[in-house]
Amino acid sequence: MADLRGQIALVTGASRGAGRGIARVLGEAGATVYVTGRSVRGAATTENLPGTVDETAEEVTARGGHGIAVRCDHTVDADVEALFARIKKDHGRLDILVNNVWGGYEEYHRKIPFLAFWKPPFAERWQRVFGAGLRAHLHASTLAAPLMIPQKRGLIVSTIAWDRDKFLGAVFYDLPKHALVRMIYGMAHELRKHNIAAIALAPGFMRTERVLATPASDWPGGEIDLSLTESPEYIGRAVRALATDPKVLEKSGRAFLVGEIAQEYAFTDIDGRKIPPFTVPE
Repeated sequence: MADLRGQIALVTGASRGAGRGIARVLGEAGATVYVTGRSVRGAATTENLPGTVDETAEEVTARGGHGIAVRCDHTVDADVEALFARIKKDHGRLDILVNNVWGGYEEYHRKIPFLAFWKPPFAERWQRVFGAGLRAHLHASTLAAPLMIPQKRGLIVSTIAWDRDKFLGAVFYDLPKHALVRMIYGMAHELRKHNIAAIALAPGFMRTERVLATPASDWPGGEIDLSLTESPEYIGRAVRALATDPKVLEKSGRAFLVGEIAQEYAFTDIDGRKIPPFTVPE
């Protein structure tokens, strides 16, 4: 894959998990990467999980890119608007936006989006999966597009959970994730004339900090088989492959599984495994 030197990228929700993995790989490719999140050095992190935007930015720089940490709550419009104003002031453009922020798992140990849809609390569940999920992706995209359109080039990626039209287990999880796929489809139509691609990208089961910190008793069957998991950098390699593909516009408006992208672009996970596309159990 080609490098990304000279490219300006933004990865939201990058204190840990997929966002951190994506930022690392973009840094490895030489990009300048803004990384956002609420967890910063010297303060309490989200649910006391390891990882801060400061650490992610340092890893980006250590790998050959230029990491820039920005504390940003993507449910607070003023934070988001200040972030994009800074990028515009610093560089006047944005080449890659990766929408990764998602608040659906917080405080409920992954359970909140998987409760039956009629279970309370409605308002809090709505805010976590739509406000800190779908709305956050769309808001960032509306601010990113004007930084891409003048240069007639750009890539917007939204990370999702998806396996084509399969139901994802619960309405409050399935609905926002599939809405992101439709959002990408619509944005692609409007951005195509500006040569900007919009793609939805679904990883498999990742070894994130949250997954590794979850007690075995909280998993179905009381255990988790880590041999079935991907590293968070696997999706990062998929983003890099798309960002360096001169024909990426041909994929615009569609959703892909990370394993499919790995097969097409012939890359492996960090342990050398060729992990196949993840599928949702029937």
